[in-house]
Amino acid sequence: MLRRDFFKAAALPLAFSTSNLFGSGKKDLASFLPNYFHSIDTQKLFEDNLKSDISTIENNKKTEVKKSLYVDQEYEKELISVRKKLRQIQNYVGYGNFNIISFDEMLKIAKRVESINSFSQKELDFLESIFYYDPRIHGFFGEKVSNKITDKINKADVVKISGTGHYLFKGEPYSVYFRMLKDVGDSLILTSGVRSIVKQTKLFLDKIYSVEGNITTASKSLAPPAFTYHSVADFDVGKKGFGHANFSPRFALTQEFFKMRRLKYIDMRYTINNKDGVRYEPWHVKVI
Repeated sequence: MLRRDFFKAAALPLAFSTSNLFGSGKKDLASFLPNYFHSIDTQKLFEDNLKSDISTIENNKKTEVKKSLYVDQEYEKELISVRKKLRQIQNYVGYGNFNIISFDEMLKIAKRVESINSFSQKELDFLESIFYYDPRIHGFFGEKVSNKITDKINKADVVKISGTGHYLFKGEPYSVYFRMLKDVGDSLILTSGVRSIVKQTKLFLDKIYSVEGNITTASKSLAPPAFTYHSVADFDVGKKGFGHANFSPRFALTQEFFKMRRLKYIDMRYTINNKDGVRYEPWHVKVI
């Protein structure tokens, strides 16, 4: 359960508040890492530098202090109940289908399935707050790519990638991924593709919950639902068998990433000190 002292008095409509619980000072963890896509000449130098940077990150991890935004105490129950319903809906429709489910489909399933139950008005208010708030107030400056919470992924525009449980958009994203498999090797795998607003909402709320209601911290590693490039083209890749390390700076130590950074037809969405205010994500492919 979330500790009550992590939910501060409301300073924004519906769900959010600012707090001076933390001071300012520590850089984002990703700021210790260099940009590896085009700047390293040899693999050995690349690996030695990154190992040193990762060590620096881990040694300084406990010193981070920052002004943060928290979920308001009034919506503690809604954070918990909405997460539960989204998990139930994911289990009901299946992991793959949940990646592209729309907001309206979600509501219909919750209403129809007795074990889930319809979303209450307060739960809907909470979901709308999560979608429509302006994350620039806590340092997230990504581009807004979805304007309405009811925006849908057109199922005719996506294709499911065998063996992954994920989808890619037809056209350039699909072509780029399979071109990468040819150039990097079959040890590369799609770890996250198309995400609907509902899927991104679930991921974002799960992250908020895991950091005890801290929205600022959550947005460092997961874009708010209206701001994810996964809903327009981007996708994540990893090394087969590498597990959760695929979503850490350690992915940049792999042979797969070393080959990726030489490709001219892709780029990294979230580089070091990127303008969006997101952590360094070497696994996140920007289709160019």
